Amino acid sequence: MVKSMSWLRLLCTAVATLLLVGSSFAQVVQNVGDNGAVDWTQRKIRATGIAAPNPDLPPGAQRAGALEAAKQIALRNLIQTVKGMTIDSETLVNNAMLVSDEVRSRVSGFVQGFTIVDTRYMSDMSVEVEVEIPIAGVSDVVLPPGKVLAQALGNPQAGYQPVGGQGAPSVPAGVITGLVLNGAGLGVVPAMAPKIFDEDGNEVYGSKIVDREWAVQQGMVGYSKDLAEARTNKRVAPNAMVVNAIKAVGSNKSDLVISNADAAALKKAVADQSFLTQCKVVFVVK
Repeated sequence: MVKSMSWLRLLCTAVATLLLVGSSFAQVVQNVGDNGAVDWTQRKIRATGIAAPNPDLPPGAQRAGALEAAKQIALRNLIQTVKGMTIDSETLVNNAMLVSDEVRSRVSGFVQGFTIVDTRYMSDMSVEVEVEIPIAGVSDVVLPPGKVLAQALGNPQAGYQPVGGQGAPSVPAGVITGLVLNGAGLGVVPAMAPKIFDEDGNEVYGSKIVDREWAVQQGMVGYSKDLAEARTNKRVAPNAMVVNAIKAVGSNKSDLVISNADAAALKKAVADQSFLTQCKVVFVVK
């Protein structure tokens, strides 16, 4: 009986592990430096900071002091992580901050409003703090103004609504509801404002044609590591158009090129629909 219970516990552990791995399989997380990461799937920017107690403080105040020091280190690491993020295929956030005092001030101010998501107290009395901020706040500062070409691309819903939210209209059969662009194997680097070009260099999709509020709140594109998952992603489901990219371009390799034939098909698909203005696009990267 004991042996049977032991095997049962092992089986449950194995199943739980498989479920955990499966749930995070398509997660796209980009490490920036040694202490920060950008989760493009959950649209969060995270960083950690660790600090040892100050021996010059009274024993009762040392751990509290270590906690405050860890927060400050986490803040510095978070700022460095944000600076290393890609805005578009040519520009990092750091570039924008160097060019504009306003951008630098607004980004720094937003980062200081971080949320503590985990605090770990070590046996040596040191403290490690994990903090995060939403990508949306940074995007709101650094994304270009953009335009809403509702007349050119159809008649989108008035105002931003979260993808998959309550009250979403039903979709008639055959209507294209989003775009999945398969860039697997091309070395694509996630960015806040990527573009899609045809083979002649004409922009098919970019910040000039999207509704800026949609771009800020949910990103110009979503990212996935798995084509099957991308097709069923609520951002583009239930009837996504799937296109294979030819190559990734730009200094940061964030933009994708599609064939002229696919570009023509995409333009035809959006002639009377609005999924591009509403950023219903997912890039598959791995």
